[in-house]
Amino acid sequence: MDWSGSGIGSAIRRWCAGEENWVDNRTVYIGHREPPHGTDAYILQKYPDNRIISSKYTFWNFFPKNLFEQFRRIANFYFLIIFLVQLIIDTPTSPVTSGLPLFFVITVTAIKQGYEDWLRHKADNAVNKCPVHIIQDGKLIQKQSYKVQVGDIVMTKENETFACDMVFLSSSANGTCFVTTASLDGESSTKTYHAVQETKSLQTEEELDTLNATIECEQPQPDLYNFVGRINIYHESEGPIARPLGSENVLLRGATLKNTKIVYGVAIYTGMESKMALNYQSKSQKRSAVEKSMNAFLVVYLCILVSKALITTVLKYVWQSDSMRDDPWFNMKTQTERRKNKFLSSFTDFLAFMVLFNYIIPVSMYVTVEMQKFFGSYFITWDEEMFDDELYEGPTVNTSDLNEELGQVEYVFTDKTGTLTENNMEFIECCIDGRVHVSQAISNGQSFYSHIAIDFIDAPVAVVDRGREDLFFRALCLCHTVQVKREDQTDCPKQDQQNRRSSVYISSSPDEIALVEGVKRYGYSFLQLRDNYMELENAEAEVERYELLEILSFDSVRRRMSVIVRSESGEIIMFCKGADSSIFPRVKEGKLELVQQRVEHNAVEGLRTLCVGYKVLTCEKYEEIHTLLQNAKLSLHDRDRKLAEAYDVVEMDLDLLGATAVEDRLQDKTAETVEALQLAGIKVWVLTGDKMETAAATCYACKLFRRTTQLFELTTKRIEEQNLHDVLFDLSRTILRQSDNLRRDSYSGFSQHDLHDYGLIIDGATLSLVMKPGEDGNSTSYKDIFLEICRQCSGVLCCRMAPLQKAQIVKLIKVSKEHPITLAIGDGANDVSMILEAHVGIGILGKEGRQAARNSDYCIPKFKHLKKLLLVHGHYYYIRIAELVQYFFYKNVCFIFPQFLYQFFCGFSQQPLYDAAYLTLYNISFTSLPILLYSLMEQHVSVDALKRDPTLYRDIAKNALLRWKLFLYWTFLGVFDAVAFFFGAYFLFDHSAMTSNGKVFGNWTFGTLVFTVLVFTVTLKLALDTHHWTWMNHLVIWGSLVFYIIFSLLWGGVIWPFLNYQTMYYVFMQMLSTGPAWLGITLLLTVSLLPDVVKKVICRQLWPTAADKVQENLMKSENHVSEFIPLAPAPSSIYTSNMHRSQEQRTSLSTANSGKVTHTYWTEDEYSNNLTVLDYSGNHCSSNAHCKFVGSGLETAV
Repeated sequence: MDWSGSGIGSAIRRWCAGEENWVDNRTVYIGHREPPHGTDAYILQKYPDNRIISSKYTFWNFFPKNLFEQFRRIANFYFLIIFLVQLIIDTPTSPVTSGLPLFFVITVTAIKQGYEDWLRHKADNAVNKCPVHIIQDGKLIQKQSYKVQVGDIVMTKENETFACDMVFLSSSANGTCFVTTASLDGESSTKTYHAVQETKSLQTEEELDTLNATIECEQPQPDLYNFVGRINIYHESEGPIARPLGSENVLLRGATLKNTKIVYGVAIYTGMESKMALNYQSKSQKRSAVEKSMNAFLVVYLCILVSKALITTVLKYVWQSDSMRDDPWFNMKTQTERRKNKFLSSFTDFLAFMVLFNYIIPVSMYVTVEMQKFFGSYFITWDEEMFDDELYEGPTVNTSDLNEELGQVEYVFTDKTGTLTENNMEFIECCIDGRVHVSQAISNGQSFYSHIAIDFIDAPVAVVDRGREDLFFRALCLCHTVQVKREDQTDCPKQDQQNRRSSVYISSSPDEIALVEGVKRYGYSFLQLRDNYMELENAEAEVERYELLEILSFDSVRRRMSVIVRSESGEIIMFCKGADSSIFPRVKEGKLELVQQRVEHNAVEGLRTLCVGYKVLTCEKYEEIHTLLQNAKLSLHDRDRKLAEAYDVVEMDLDLLGATAVEDRLQDKTAETVEALQLAGIKVWVLTGDKMETAAATCYACKLFRRTTQLFELTTKRIEEQNLHDVLFDLSRTILRQSDNLRRDSYSGFSQHDLHDYGLIIDGATLSLVMKPGEDGNSTSYKDIFLEICRQCSGVLCCRMAPLQKAQIVKLIKVSKEHPITLAIGDGANDVSMILEAHVGIGILGKEGRQAARNSDYCIPKFKHLKKLLLVHGHYYYIRIAELVQYFFYKNVCFIFPQFLYQFFCGFSQQPLYDAAYLTLYNISFTSLPILLYSLMEQHVSVDALKRDPTLYRDIAKNALLRWKLFLYWTFLGVFDAVAFFFGAYFLFDHSAMTSNGKVFGNWTFGTLVFTVLVFTVTLKLALDTHHWTWMNHLVIWGSLVFYIIFSLLWGGVIWPFLNYQTMYYVFMQMLSTGPAWLGITLLLTVSLLPDVVKKVICRQLWPTAADKVQENLMKSENHVSEFIPLAPAPSSIYTSNMHRSQEQRTSLSTANSGKVTHTYWTEDEYSNNLTVLDYSGNHCSSNAHCKFVGSGLETAV
């Protein structure tokens, strides 16, 4: 049999030869129908079913898998080893003392993770068993979702979600459908999808069942916005017809069908191969600086633990080297027994001491830290000040592991459009052949829309060409991807007052909507796109129809888009619009200089500009273009590259018509936020794709740059005049020479008192040269110089940035020698790369979709909320968790060091100082709740003080509260307290008769006394550190002490005799029944707490921190102005001028601005002292009179 020319032979050759990229494609047979004889072979492939699995465990693997994952944590594994050692060898403490806390931690974590996974199973079952309609044998049948297979033709009804990823075949709306993808990328706007011309006419089940076609497409990819494929349609009488398939032809699982009754599609990706499922993969794990410090401290304490065990093991054998200090006479060892297994016995003793001292490692600290982060994250979501009334959404915490990192940020990298600005475009003007057309005129104080053209003052008078003006307005009406929908069909209508057809424009780009709506002011209206024809209404109210031949879609690399249309007269025109940098080099005709002059003028004003050009095509030229584009679209490999090359060829030799200008206003309080961040010592960088002039104007408006800022440019224009090496070294010499004489703050690198305020502007092309390796393969020298320049600048603007370059900038700063903490904030998909790269990623709930919010660590409604997120929440999170970590190590040193000292008095016999119950419950019950609540509620300064004085943020920068100096202080403080506990009790009660019958304290009574002083000391130490007291603090602090006393009475059998424990029977009661014990506890508490109190008083007087000064000023202000509670802002002009109005005016003004009024009486002295506070001075009161002041305004805090 000859297979050489058959499809089977072709398939075999490709299989055997391993044709390049063959495995990157898949062939889907629509309706599972075999292709006609003589075409490609029918090779049945296996694909996964449509089952979605988001759960992590099954019933059978939960316990082994969960335990394996938990014991991968070093702390859990360490305590497991300790527990096993206690089971294997004879240790001084019961295995329960280590096993119970470990069991508690493992059980709580397993229950939490098991419950969360059960919820995931429940959600999966609800999705997998929902009904789906498919076509089989010409009939519509119903299946459960998980039974859908690749190749099935699926029917979806309006408001239903698509059950799988499928290629759009036909619909009840003549081959178009409207879809919302909010569940995928958060975009609430409706998108339009299209079926190919050959299948959109198939409207019934019978017609679709007769479709004989195959789809060749790429293997599943997680990218939601790209798809490469083609459909081959077979006819009996004709050869196969191939049509390209792109993202506009694919309906994704999870998207919802809107405003379309019925849609038919063929399943191509099912189950875990759908794009939605492929996007389930979690982001890379980020670790905070606090966690790294905590691990470093843990290593130190492990070394201390091993050292203690080694010392006591050696000293034990030194002690036993004396024959008189051997084992007791009834267990006296022979000489042979002493020599036998010397190494094994010493190793056993070493392990026993390790077990005895292992409590210095705080296993409960990890649980407490996790609880603190989890519960603490709710303070962000509950913050009413960060709730946005326009979006009706508040902040979201996607990960709580980085809460404290918000208090350590040193660099903020922010996008411009939609982040600093509103991304709400307003059409301002257009320039056509040098004539500026202003759409809004002002007359008699009122604004109205008018068609007014203004010539440049310094330009020659342009000749009015009405034809080119009309062509320009037609270009704006046709060159876009805007969809028109009736207002009653949309979920979020946007009323247009001038559109008598009561319709709205919908697009994923706010710029396009602004242009289409703006051109209406000149009499041109885009009506609709129907049956591949675009309709517009011209200035004479005539409807024009243009056949849409091609769309050359916009992309961030080309920065332009084009459409090719055929007019009713048969003329073929290509309209192109885009950024000036991508249009001007392609212009062959037109008044380039005049348009370029206006574009630069608008850019300086901060307006977003687009240039518009056109080209008339002959039929022969269009056929060439159509063939070129079709070949590129049908390619399954490197389609994007081939399309880019084709677009580059087509979009040449343009005739420049003009340019447009739209305004994107700054968000509310953006300038205030940027200024506060700079005062906090945080450097702000703006990374944007906009042109330099527009971005620079925005930076001035948001106060990143000031009028006194000396700007340096590192741009392509300057590199053309002077090579990169010389430019970098010139900038370095200029900036560093001036900076050498300045004394800069070590944390921020920028001070308002600096004599020189520098700013840097760099573009994407120059950044590529800086990052590009040199001929020797090393670009480190350029990077280092660039970083050194940036460190001396108060603000940096990076313009013309590609998304990948944004991430490169963040990484460059992130891995520099200082290793600063970076934060990236943005609102669009182009910001995702830098958000994932930074230590902390913030997403803005913007108008460019929710990709940034989905991939971020935290999500906030507006940029202004970043101020409170960092300066308040971040500040609190850091000081709370820093205290928590230091306190845990401190209290464990206090806990275990007396145990170490006790070995010197018990012959190194491994005798425990404390009872087993105390060993077990010390970290779990007696001292856990106070520090947990402290780490959730502590406020060393008020919220208002943190917002009012951003410089307080500098006090905690560079991980200031977890430095080695402070760590050693807490450690030595713990050692001092432990020595005071132990030797204080030892010397106070040595050889002394304590009870009425002459009995002295035994070892358990001694240990209980030390433990009692220990519990009270560490708890009162925390009480002394608490600045913000609530009823919950009182409850847990004093309640913990009461609980310890009650437990000790229970455990000793005083309250419930049946709970008595032989070793501790009546020990606690007997200790408390003696007066010297009470006196000793009081004295030891005083001695233990006094040094820390004295140290704090001295430091507060001699070296006060900014927080100390704020606290002191607050106390002084409370004592000085006790009865004055102002409800009006001091600097308000409304407040001042209100005194000179009539009573009726004051009443109406008060009602409009505030619901509260101050009514305060002062004595003469108080009145004169508070005039500056009120910003009001008058001499209408007599010197001996009581002054009455009544006024109102906005409520504030002073």
